[in-house]
Amino acid sequence: MQHKISYSLYLSLPNSLMKNKTKFQTRAVHAGEALDPVTGASSPNIVMSTTFAVDADAGFSLEAANDTENSAPRYTYTRWGNPTLNQLEKKLSSLEEAADCVVFASGMAAISALFFSLFKMGDHLVMSDIVYAGASELANDTLANLGIEVTRVNMSDLDEVAAAMTSKTKLVYAESPCNPIMRLTNLAAVAEIAHSHGAKLAVDSTFATPMATMPITLGADYVIHSLTKYFGGHGDAIGGAVLGNDAAEMGKLRQGMLGHGGGVLSPFNAWLIMRGMATLPLRMAAHEKAALAVAEFLENHPKIERVVYPGLASHPQSDLAQEQMHNMSGMLTFQTKDGPAAARVFAKTLEIFHYAVSLGHHRSLLFYMPTDSLLETSFKLTPKQEEDYRRYMGDGAFRVSVGIEDGEDLCDDLARVLEKI
Repeated sequence: MQHKISYSLYLSLPNSLMKNKTKFQTRAVHAGEALDPVTGASSPNIVMSTTFAVDADAGFSLEAANDTENSAPRYTYTRWGNPTLNQLEKKLSSLEEAADCVVFASGMAAISALFFSLFKMGDHLVMSDIVYAGASELANDTLANLGIEVTRVNMSDLDEVAAAMTSKTKLVYAESPCNPIMRLTNLAAVAEIAHSHGAKLAVDSTFATPMATMPITLGADYVIHSLTKYFGGHGDAIGGAVLGNDAAEMGKLRQGMLGHGGGVLSPFNAWLIMRGMATLPLRMAAHEKAALAVAEFLENHPKIERVVYPGLASHPQSDLAQEQMHNMSGMLTFQTKDGPAAARVFAKTLEIFHYAVSLGHHRSLLFYMPTDSLLETSFKLTPKQEEDYRRYMGDGAFRVSVGIEDGEDLCDDLARVLEKI
């Protein structure tokens, strides 16, 4: 058992990198990692084992496995805890400046876990009218069927957020920038509103990443990420995470939703995501540079009707973007005449861009999002909210995830296709 004890102690060693004493780029490489004490391996090991040898007096319970307040982690079964997952959680916590992190098998597993850990029948959720479609549909259908009231608001309108709050409001759920319209939320202001009513604030920060915004430093209680996107960065591993500033609450989330819900991330996917995170600062700089080049090219093209990108002065909330985002990310939308016909041309003709869903990968992706279809299936909006949505997206728009290719090459690829439209 000697090696197991050494390895466990190694994973629990105090790490100055976790205390944010080093710069972001250094923590992206080193936080949560150390040389293997047995082999001296520089790269993190992948611990794929589902079960672990334990001492005879080890308790057979999830509570015992996660009781690490006064001891090193005790690994018994990977659904309860795993060294590779633990390393990823430490790295994410360091980058988001969070007290703790729980990783899940997907971004939707993370969102579902947070909702089901917080809500009971009769509670109230104030949610952005426009959020990731999966989260929106979960709130519209499953939460409503469980007796949880959901109020959808334009999170850029602080008066509307305040007016929606009630004595039963448990959570305010925001996304900034929101998917797909790229509208921003003033997170510090919304956090203040939520807390003044005894509610918590959760922020899906997948589009932004901590390179742009650290919601917890602005007052958020929870941060959610689809690790599939920018953190993994290569389009080859699905994962999700919830981070929080209250270690006790995060412990309840781990025990109740990960241990009992079972949405456990594969250690192999965790290792891939952790490997991708080492280059996150470099990639986000490249994403931003290429996205700005593409956005400026499209904004000046005669066949493009509108471009929405936080890094452009034309963005409706450009001032907030400059204040709240330290990196403008690689996400943008644009509109053309007869979007469905243009989409068919793009899908057949693009050479560098892939006509595909998802985002945050090293390669550039483009996909047409028809407004009527999304409003019918994903968003339940008031007439005023629908009008606001159409101001950003018209009858439909292309959502673009700009990769890390050369911006000039991406613009040439788009220019060649636009000539055929």
